[in-house]
Amino acid sequence: MKKFSDYLYGICLSLWVGGMSVFTFLVTPAIFRSYPRDKAGEIVGNLFPSYFPFTLAISAAALLLLLISFRDKGRPGYRITVALASIAVVMALYVNFGLYPEMRAVKQQVRSFESSPEDPARIRFRQLHIRSAVVNLAVIADGFILLIMKMRKKE
Repeated sequence: MKKFSDYLYGICLSLWVGGMSVFTFLVTPAIFRSYPRDKAGEIVGNLFPSYFPFTLAISAAALLLLLISFRDKGRPGYRITVALASIAVVMALYVNFGLYPEMRAVKQQVRSFESSPEDPARIRFRQLHIRSAVVNLAVIADGFILLIMKMRKKE
């Protein structure tokens, strides 16, 4: 059972890092290159209701599988690994239930992202977007570190 859980843990990490990276570094930029800014924002905005829960579910599943499958819980790397996985879950909870709902509410107040750059709602949205991007990159990096740690554990 622990070996099967360990395989599933590796799959979760791969989906976590791969899924988030594809969305962040390939899909989103392609959409913004292909459409005017307002339309691209609308399209990407329609993907977020799936993206953020995916991030939460996959990081929570990875944490659970890690707790089930880790063989040597006394090993120094165990605490670091659990801490990293837990931090990712906390960040995903924050985005899903705090940051994203606030961004969605502020975005509804912005008439256009192609004009009126001094609109207070647009300025607030930009601030929230920067925070969201930083958290998103941190969650990707977190998963990447966990993936490297998992691969090194096999050596």
